[in-house]
Amino acid sequence: MLVKNEGTTDRLVRVVVGAGLMALSVRCGVASGRLPGVVLAAGGAALLFSAATGSCALYRPFGIDTSTQSPGEPA
Repeated sequence: MLVKNEGTTDRLVRVVVGAGLMALSVRCGVASGRLPGVVLAAGGAALLFSAATGSCALYRPFGIDTSTQSPGEPA
């Protein structure tokens, strides 16, 4: 089950960075199967999936939850 643990700012940053990685992967040859392009595309897709679901699997083991922080509060 995906537990929401990302705040709005966190999700927005993931969308921007994920979309950037996806765009960069095209320039690095993801269509031709070149490794750098594939790695960038996988990273971008993971960030976009995380942003879309609001859940980060890497946050869970460390107990990080940015969805409950008030604006301006440090992470």
